[in-house]
Amino acid sequence: MNKVLRVWLAAVLLSSSGCASVRTLDAAQAGAPVIYSGTRLDWYSLQGGCYPMERFGAYAPKYPALDLPFSALLDTLLLPWALAVELGIGLTVQGGR
Repeated sequence: MNKVLRVWLAAVLLSSSGCASVRTLDAAQAGAPVIYSGTRLDWYSLQGGCYPMERFGAYAPKYPALDLPFSALLDTLLLPWALAVELGIGLTVQGGR
């Protein structure tokens, strides 16, 4: 395995345990942001935000600067879902027989 792949894999493993996007997915906080929520949580903590639980319904990861690019990527992938939630569109899936 080459060196770049090892570094990338280590960074993903380190940040996945505390990914802000994953933490904010199930946050049951009224008025919490949905669109780019993980990225916003990381940025909030980098700017010295004091009350992430009250604002986002989740605590910031231990290393928000390391987590920020990964949260931005995951939030971008989840953007269609976040827009649907923000617009109040119910996305229900039903299985077949």
